[in-house]
Amino acid sequence: MKYLKIWCPFVFFVVVLNHSSLSQELNCRVSILTPQIQATDKSVFQELQQAIFEFVSNRSWTDDKFLAIERIECNMQITIKAWPSQDEFEATMQLTANRPIFGTSYDSPIINLNDEAFNFKYQRYQQLEYSETGNTSNLTSLIAYYVNIVLGVDYDSYSPLGGSGFFAKAQGIVNNMQSSPYPGWRAFDGTKNRYILAESLNNNKYRPIRSFFYNYHRKGLDMMTEKKEEAMNSITASIEELRSVHREYPNSMLMQVLFLAKADEVVNIYSQAFPDAKNRVVNALNEIDPGNIAKYQQITGQ
Repeated sequence: MKYLKIWCPFVFFVVVLNHSSLSQELNCRVSILTPQIQATDKSVFQELQQAIFEFVSNRSWTDDKFLAIERIECNMQITIKAWPSQDEFEATMQLTANRPIFGTSYDSPIINLNDEAFNFKYQRYQQLEYSETGNTSNLTSLIAYYVNIVLGVDYDSYSPLGGSGFFAKAQGIVNNMQSSPYPGWRAFDGTKNRYILAESLNNNKYRPIRSFFYNYHRKGLDMMTEKKEEAMNSITASIEELRSVHREYPNSMLMQVLFLAKADEVVNIYSQAFPDAKNRVVNALNEIDPGNIAKYQQITGQ
């Protein structure tokens, strides 16, 4: 058992499925959006959501036992862009996940990423099948891949490099999908894809980013109510330590994914910090995340 909190009800349009009693590790809300689809009967999308919900919720993704309050909260928003044939779907997906902060009612964002090539085949009434040892379908491989990414980041935030096993599984899925006709699984499928994300999370050169999740959350935010000054120092140090990765590998996908989830939270954390801490963190952030400089200027009031 581990200290953790998850919520994963899946949503269709305005219909919310909140069968949290079924979930193992994840409490995941899934939304299927179809703003570009002109069709009288959209019941296939309701069936698809139910199928995905049951696929995630009825599987045990870890060997750990989770209490209901320990389940990981996540949200998966799938937007159908095109429906070229009865069983082919072209979509995007936004994935977010949160982690509770000890001693508070606050949930901290740990994942916020977009997949612009979330394409798959789905036949109505089919049962979703998945095997870790092979390419069963693009849809189940996509879902399993992102479940392992969420679990890996969450476990990293509770123990140093605690998510390694899940990231290895995500890499295994990538390896199994190298012959897939669907985009996003290979190194040359753009500059931001599932291959690059999994490779980065399993590569020692990005280890400071993975260490960040533990130092920032477990030694930082979780300690804020008991030892605020010590916790703030840990958070500041965890951000400053990312400089080494940025200087060696600027504009890495993994760093961009990290700050897509964390930029706003960091601004909120340091809005009431002492001037020295504000200056330290802004100096670091302006270097490692220049795309959000305007946000970070709010910290010092510039």
